[in-house]
Amino acid sequence: MYGFDHGVWMFGGWIVMLLFWLTPFAVLFVAIRFLLDKYKAPAGKTALDLLEEAYAGGKISREEFLQKRDDLQKK
Repeated sequence: MYGFDHGVWMFGGWIVMLLFWLTPFAVLFVAIRFLLDKYKAPAGKTALDLLEEAYAGGKISREEFLQKRDDLQKK
């Protein structure tokens, strides 16, 4: 009657079309989550922890460390 090309849609061809449309959205969703996680602040670290790491790494001077530490502890 119609041949094999029309019958495939009755036996799961709609799944292929669904995947065709959902795949770009899934890829976009994963890419956005990856980028947001990349730029998110580290979990569990306080501002004081980050300040101490900067001081230990030599990125800031002792005076700057003490001033910022005092500012953080006042709040």
